[in-house]
Amino acid sequence: MPPLPDDIDASAVTPDVTGLLVAWGSGDAGAAERLLPAVYEELRRQAGRAMRREGDVHTLQATALVHEAYLRLVDQRRVEWRSRAHFFAIAAQMMRRVLVDHARTRLAAKRGGELQRVTLGDVGAAADDSGGGNGDIDVLALHDALEQLAVLDPRQARLVELRYFGGLGIEETAEALDISPATVKRDWAVARAWLRRALAPG
Repeated sequence: MPPLPDDIDASAVTPDVTGLLVAWGSGDAGAAERLLPAVYEELRRQAGRAMRREGDVHTLQATALVHEAYLRLVDQRRVEWRSRAHFFAIAAQMMRRVLVDHARTRLAAKRGGELQRVTLGDVGAAADDSGGGNGDIDVLALHDALEQLAVLDPRQARLVELRYFGGLGIEETAEALDISPATVKRDWAVARAWLRRALAPG
């Protein structure tokens, strides 16, 4: 497994992420080492977006989120990497798990103390969102609601995961899910409406 440095020279980034992923999946151990510099900066940006939405109550640092998510990523031995978008989609899933695990640990430590708050209005701020007043929710409630949504519509749940926990934009989400940007926007609106109902008090 490659080391996890605090900083990596961006000039060392290898552009062919898909090629490295395919080589890694074929058993090329060296490809895994070359992959890290190629994806590290994007993972840091992804984590940074997620942490900004978490607000000040979250004690986990973006760099720590990248490191833990990457450790989980390299442990995905059964994944057949298809593309760069596929890699960052799985990264979003790993970041979701890290954030949820961290929230549960903090909640247990506080023994029922203040829940970590997030807002649906912050989810995918790049999306066309004419609404407002979404209100605060806790990250664990969002996770549980997404589990319920996944039973009803797995693609919509995955879309929210990509946009919120991965910070992916419309185009990136469309590529990761192999659907059109128009479908992403439509599913996004439907998923947001469903989550608002599911997370409404009472």
